[in-house]
Amino acid sequence: MSNILKIAKERRSSRVLFDQKRSLTKKDLNKIIEAARWAPTAHNMQNFEIIVVDDKELLEKIGNIKYRISEDFIRENYQQLSFSKEELFQKKVGILGTMFPPSWRDPSKLEDAARESTPRPLNQSINGSPVLLVVIYDSRKRAPASKGDALGFMSLGCVMENMWLMTQSLGIGLQILSGFSAEPGAREIKRILNIPEHMEIAFAARLGYPISKPAEYLRVRRDMGAFVHTNKYGNKTSTNHSIL
Repeated sequence: MSNILKIAKERRSSRVLFDQKRSLTKKDLNKIIEAARWAPTAHNMQNFEIIVVDDKELLEKIGNIKYRISEDFIRENYQQLSFSKEELFQKKVGILGTMFPPSWRDPSKLEDAARESTPRPLNQSINGSPVLLVVIYDSRKRAPASKGDALGFMSLGCVMENMWLMTQSLGIGLQILSGFSAEPGAREIKRILNIPEHMEIAFAARLGYPISKPAEYLRVRRDMGAFVHTNKYGNKTSTNHSIL
């Protein structure tokens, strides 16, 4: 149990170049997919498919697709920002604003930042990864009586987490590429990978072995006492570290 918690705490997004000369072994790739296979899904629907993309020509075609950062993303991202380490330590949620361009940190410039952002190739996100895992799902299905298919999307999150924890345990870097599901790029990716119309892209994950140590960035989590309620909502635990 302590090993699982240790892996969960050490898990992070690998936003660095991967070694293109070092491929994942089939054994390790199978372990990652096996972890996904055993992810809990609503009603055991297993409403997902995984496309392993390791063909250099296909990776290049996908990498050449251009996408633009949307105003919605920039505006909603702003709501999650702290503007100093002290503020982030106090909030214990969100991320440091210094991780983003100055125009993304100024509420009066968000609209202009989105309008002026230049389309950039997905290659900047793929960033030398020798393999991508593209997770797709059948949009015609949903978990029974689940408003907005919340349980179905939670299930896809379980698939993501299982894969992420496995890669962490294997010493393999992983970064989730949510931009793969955004239009109009998603339509072109579906064409290249021959994905049927009714199947939608949930997310992609770039995998590989980092050639440099990822930059350190401040990571915060709420104390247990901030979100654990005993028996009734509002009855917070008196300790910040344990409910026992």
